[in-house]
Amino acid sequence: MKFASKHAEDHAMNANATPAHDPLQFGEAVLRLRAHRHELLSANLVNADTPGFKSRDVDFPNVLAKQLAGGLPPQAAEAMKRTHSAHLAGRSAETGPVALYRVPVQPSVDGNTVDPDIERGHFVKNAFMTEGALSFLGSTLRSRLSAITGQAS
Repeated sequence: MKFASKHAEDHAMNANATPAHDPLQFGEAVLRLRAHRHELLSANLVNADTPGFKSRDVDFPNVLAKQLAGGLPPQAAEAMKRTHSAHLAGRSAETGPVALYRVPVQPSVDGNTVDPDIERGHFVKNAFMTEGALSFLGSTLRSRLSAITGQAS
């Protein structure tokens, strides 16, 4: 059998391999990251007319790989600095992967880098991917429940 590429050959040889991650941990990581990305994309759309606003997003595949490998993503904001010895040490409430700035397709006079059409496309795609992740996680839970109870779900 001939393969079109080395990648296709590797994929065919690993088709029946054991998954690298527990499906529940994978599903949780994906849903958390999808929710975080949804918030960023929502903020982009809301601020489409705000002068100087910079469109932000996360590098989903890389951040997900880091989360699954056990490496915590860098904090989204630095910890608060103490300016006086009597101040309590503060922590930033914002956690999660660092949001990167999106490269604008077309420059704008007011410095805003949000392209509403592109953002809506990313938003809808992220919503569909979230729905797929929920479906995957639901089927994983049903199959585990079926294995525990011995009854088909």
